[in-house]
Amino acid sequence: MTVERNPWSALGALIVGFALIVLDMSVVAVANPAIMEALKTSVSEVIWVTSAYLLTYAAPLLFTGRLGDRFGPKNVYLFGLVVFTLASLWCGLAESVDTLIAARAVQGLGAALMTPQTMAVITQIFPADKRGAAMGAWGGSAGVSLLLGPVIGGLLVDSVGWEWIFLINVPIGVLAFALAWKLVPALPTKNHKFDLPGIVLSCSGMFLLVFGLQEGNNKDWSTTIWLTIAAGLAVLALFVVTQARSKGEPLLLLSLFRDRNFALANVGIAAMGAAVTAMTVPTYFYLQGVRGLSSMESALIFAPLAILTGVCSPIIGKLSDKAHPRTFTTIGFALFAVTIVAYSLLMEPGSQLWMFSATAALTGIANGMAWGPLGAIATRNLPVHQAGAGSGIYNTNRQMGAVLGSAAVGALFVDRIESHLPGIDGGGGQAEGGVGAVPAAFHEPYSTALSETGLLPVVFLLLGAVACALFIRFPSRETPTDTEDLALQKVDGTA
Repeated sequence: MTVERNPWSALGALIVGFALIVLDMSVVAVANPAIMEALKTSVSEVIWVTSAYLLTYAAPLLFTGRLGDRFGPKNVYLFGLVVFTLASLWCGLAESVDTLIAARAVQGLGAALMTPQTMAVITQIFPADKRGAAMGAWGGSAGVSLLLGPVIGGLLVDSVGWEWIFLINVPIGVLAFALAWKLVPALPTKNHKFDLPGIVLSCSGMFLLVFGLQEGNNKDWSTTIWLTIAAGLAVLALFVVTQARSKGEPLLLLSLFRDRNFALANVGIAAMGAAVTAMTVPTYFYLQGVRGLSSMESALIFAPLAILTGVCSPIIGKLSDKAHPRTFTTIGFALFAVTIVAYSLLMEPGSQLWMFSATAALTGIANGMAWGPLGAIATRNLPVHQAGAGSGIYNTNRQMGAVLGSAAVGALFVDRIESHLPGIDGGGGQAEGGVGAVPAAFHEPYSTALSETGLLPVVFLLLGAVACALFIRFPSRETPTDTEDLALQKVDGTA
């Protein structure tokens, strides 16, 4: 369905808040050394400033997506924004690392409430065959925010102090609330019943799995970590079984996966999340450890990536509305993989830094071909009353991909360092903090270890490319008819 007002104004309002919560996934990394010094804490504790946010962000997304279907995406978004903004204030005023970690956990919960609602609103206010440009702007804002985090964090830490990476969220959060209150329409709701056993199983399973993956490198992949991961997978498997057998209204609508493109788009966004996360670790370690750049200088090397992702995403998203679903997405994943190989080849002590920026520009174009079209493809056939459920699934997979990519690249980095520099601590467990300069005598083997680690995202991107190549063309119509929508409701038991 469409709403009788300018949908682009509503989208702009939502992007202000959405960009803010994505920015907070990466903005803390550059501030960790300053936080450690100010709060007199350790590396293992300060890493939890980031981990707590990611954990409470990822775990409840399936549930928070359904909340939007029941209470209205605008209402849940605004409530989440209030939680996020107040938690940001709490973070900035924290006087101990324990308080800061607790505040970050609440902040992550606010982000989890907001994220599915942004995508659900887009699904409902833009016609299906014109959704590409909107999803392009939405997805592009996520990519740009994630990449700008270290730059903004570095500027704030160097100029006014680490507290302001959180306190700056407060006025922006107030502005985002005012814009959303005025410009985002109140959309129809449906009286969904909440599957309480499903909520408990999904949240606990996601918590165990994400916790195990995040803490794996810090705990040297101990038996306890593997048992935690196995427990998470077992609980999630039980969750899926109970959802399939549910006689009422399940939390996870497995019927949505009967749409081939929805299922494949979820594979694609998980692969993209994993690849982007895995790409940043070896490249930043190289630029700072081998080339001696600061955190901010390293981030600026990749500025073309952020700029071109933001510029290309809505343009390519609009073009993708008229193209076959596989066209831009498959090319985007393939081009991204080529640039990953280029980064790996450039990780030598004497390579030209401008070539990193040139390659980053190509990576930005590749990202623009993937983020927006994937979101539009995933939501194209979603029934209106299931927009929140579908976006919850999609964003859960995006976050899970990011966590998996982070864990995998950390483990591979440690392995490659041990292979090329036995007995030397590569700092894998300190990837969230600053990177110290590596002695010149170790530049060659250290660069080789990073170069080999840097190839990991190719695996994820090839998986994403295969998924995209299997997309099928959409029927030539704008939205499902009322009869078709009712039929879909009957299939999943919500009619």
